[in-house]
Amino acid sequence: MSTVPDAIAPMLATDGDLPTGGWGYEYKWDGYRCCLRVARGGETRLTSRRGLDITATYPDVTGEALDGREVVLDGEIVVLDDKGRPSFPLLQTRHLRTPDASLLERSPVHFFAFDVLLLDGESLLDTPYAARRDLLTSLDAGGRVVIPPGYTDDDISPDQLLEVVRQHGLEGLIAKKLDSHYHPGKRTRQWIKRALWHGQEVVIGGWRPGEGRRSGTLGALLLGAHDEAGELRYIGDVGTGFSDKVLDDLYGRLTPLERKTPPFASEVPRDRARRARWVEPELVGEVVHRNWTPDGRLRHTTWRGLRADKTPGDVVLPAHG
Repeated sequence: MSTVPDAIAPMLATDGDLPTGGWGYEYKWDGYRCCLRVARGGETRLTSRRGLDITATYPDVTGEALDGREVVLDGEIVVLDDKGRPSFPLLQTRHLRTPDASLLERSPVHFFAFDVLLLDGESLLDTPYAARRDLLTSLDAGGRVVIPPGYTDDDISPDQLLEVVRQHGLEGLIAKKLDSHYHPGKRTRQWIKRALWHGQEVVIGGWRPGEGRRSGTLGALLLGAHDEAGELRYIGDVGTGFSDKVLDDLYGRLTPLERKTPPFASEVPRDRARRARWVEPELVGEVVHRNWTPDGRLRHTTWRGLRADKTPGDVVLPAHG
C-alpha cells in the first residue's frame, strides 16, 4: 500500500507594495490555507495551517484525478459563490463539521493549488518558484483540485492585475520572487502580499446585548489582539456583518464562556464597557476594517467569521497597531 507523504508547514508572505522585475503574481484567495497530500494510490489527506488533519471535514477534495502521482500541494480550501468567486462566509458553513450529503451538495469546496512541494518522492523545496510553477501547471489535477492562473511581470503589470481584483471583488494579490525557494513555516519578503481591504484576526473578549430587532441576542463583539509582550489589548468592537444565523451561533458559543471581569490588559472605554458581558478569550474571528486610529483601535469594522483554524495565541497586533 502506498504511503501518504508528510505534511509541510506553509511558507508565509509579508505585507507590502507589489515589486516588479523577476516576480510572479497570483490572486489571493479568500479561504483556508492547507496542505493537500496524495499517495500514489490516490489516498488523500488535508492538513490545516496548524497541522490538524481536516480530511473528514472536506471529503469532496481528493487527489484521485492526479493519476497515480505522489504529491504535496500548498493551497487554499474555498467555497465559490454564484459568480464563481471564493466566499469566506459560505466557507463558514463547512468548517469543522462532518458534512452530510445535503451540505456537500449545497456548499461544495474546491482546493485551489498554488504550489507543489513534493512530486513523485522528490522534494521541491529548493527548486525555484518559477520551476515549481511549471511543474504545478503540468499536473492533470481535475475534480475539486483547481490550479488557478499565475502571471509574471512579462505578461502583465501588477497594477493591471490589481484592477482585475477590484473589478471582480477578489481579495488581493501575492507576488513571488521567481528564483525563490520554499521556506516551510517562515514569513519572508520573497513573497509579498497586497490586499485591497484590511483584514485583522481578533480574539473575542466580550459582547454587548443588542437592542431593537437584535434584542435578546448580540449587539456587538468586543475585540482584542496580543501585543509584543503577549498581553491581550482591547482594539475595538464590531456590530455589522452578522446574519441572524451567525448571531445565534455566536450567542450559543459565547454564553458558556462568560466571566465576571474583562480579559483585556488595557482599559475598555466606559461607553463600550457599559452593559458588556465578558467572556474567556477562547474564540478567534476575523474582521475587515478601513484603518487604525492613532490610539490603536479599529475603524469601520465588519465581521467576516470565526477562524477555527487559528488559536488565540496566533492573534497579534500589526507592527503599527
